[in-house]
Amino acid sequence: MAHESHEQVDAVTGVTTTGHTWDDIQELNNPLPRWWLWTFYLTIFWSVLYAIAYPAIPLVSSYTKGVLGWQSREAVEVDLAALKQQRSGMTAKLAASSLDEIKQDPEMFAFARAQGKASFGDNCAPCHGAGGAGAKGYPNLNDDDWLWGGSLAQVEHTIRYGARSTSDKGHSGTMPAFGRDGMLKREEISNVADYVRSLSGLPTDKTADLNAGAKVYADNCAACHGDKGQGMQELGAPNLSDKIWLFGSEKATIVEGLNNGRGGVMPTWHGRLDDTTIKALTLYVHSLGGDQRP
Repeated sequence: MAHESHEQVDAVTGVTTTGHTWDDIQELNNPLPRWWLWTFYLTIFWSVLYAIAYPAIPLVSSYTKGVLGWQSREAVEVDLAALKQQRSGMTAKLAASSLDEIKQDPEMFAFARAQGKASFGDNCAPCHGAGGAGAKGYPNLNDDDWLWGGSLAQVEHTIRYGARSTSDKGHSGTMPAFGRDGMLKREEISNVADYVRSLSGLPTDKTADLNAGAKVYADNCAACHGDKGQGMQELGAPNLSDKIWLFGSEKATIVEGLNNGRGGVMPTWHGRLDDTTIKALTLYVHSLGGDQRP
């Protein structure tokens, strides 16, 4: 690639070149279009006016405020205050009503579900999904399977105080690490994993000793999960006889849980969300599961 810097006139167009040539291609010294230049000058002029009128230039510990005194944060605060004022009447009614009263009042219930849905998206969706469908290790809130109970009061308690959280009132209890802590041998864990799969009608290994697995289950698991694997909501012990699995139904997943234990954490929202928002969240989450219990 050759580079020359001798100004000359292009023989074809008659336009003076810039004196630069790349691969025998000459650069013509055409002026920029006038409309483009004026647009460029206007953007410069506009940027100067904007910097004078609005907050724009960072300083050592602050920034220029702008002659108009406008602040985006203040604008948001004004909008939020206006929205709060608009909702104040219905919010006061929610605050003064019980969960049952709200659910029985179509207008209040609709308002609570709308508010609860917005709060769910801001606070709960990162774990439970935008529609409450959950993920592996995060409960699906659309079914009617509740680890800690699905009544309005139980859902509210779970939201307010969490599970294995920092609150003394939160749900507690974890599944022991039977393998890691030496409570069960590898063969015993394998057999009881197959037995647990059999409780919900899943296929088991041909070499599995289900009788031995049933004994291991009765000695170590039935106290929390029930004799038939029906679960126990007081302890947050899941039902093992249905087709709903929080962490997955594969044998390897069950064995991993038996080896290392289980104990997911849900944070407490008491003190982080106001009581009215917690009520709205309770009604929204309760309605997702299709649970008709009070």
